[in-house]
Amino acid sequence: MSEELIRPALDLYAEGNLEGAVEMLDGLRQKHAGEAVVHHTYAELANILNMEAQDDVVPGMKIMLAYKKAMELDEENDEYIADFADFALECNRIPQAVKEFSRYATRLEMADIPYDDRLYNAARNLVDRIEVVDPERSSDMAKPWLQQALMWAIGGLGFTPEEVVDILQSS
Repeated sequence: MSEELIRPALDLYAEGNLEGAVEMLDGLRQKHAGEAVVHHTYAELANILNMEAQDDVVPGMKIMLAYKKAMELDEENDEYIADFADFALECNRIPQAVKEFSRYATRLEMADIPYDDRLYNAARNLVDRIEVVDPERSSDMAKPWLQQALMWAIGGLGFTPEEVVDILQSS
């Protein structure tokens, strides 16, 4: 049923009417407040709308709240967590992004899933964001974030930290 709710909005988006799709989803969020997919899809398309417009057509806080609502309604959905973490990183909310990506990584680990492309890309994007706020990457605040980014990058390459140390020391 959830997918049926968002289908008309997705059809509008497919036809090139992104703004109409976002408006429709915003209305659906009111009528179907208990449907996580409605909140998540709204957040995703509103974020795309803002990126295309290169402006906050939809306030960032409203998008963030929609992501959080989707995660609250469907706590087991790893995609929602990773999408929210990506959004937080785009908004330079580095501590929030690191927290959510760490939660995502923990969930992958609990499911015995190795690090994935999302975390590997998150590592690269996190380092880029850190360089904006701390070009020398040397502040006490940035160091733990860099350490986390390196862990995700190493994992994304299929190595453990111990394996990387062994490889680098044997050179």
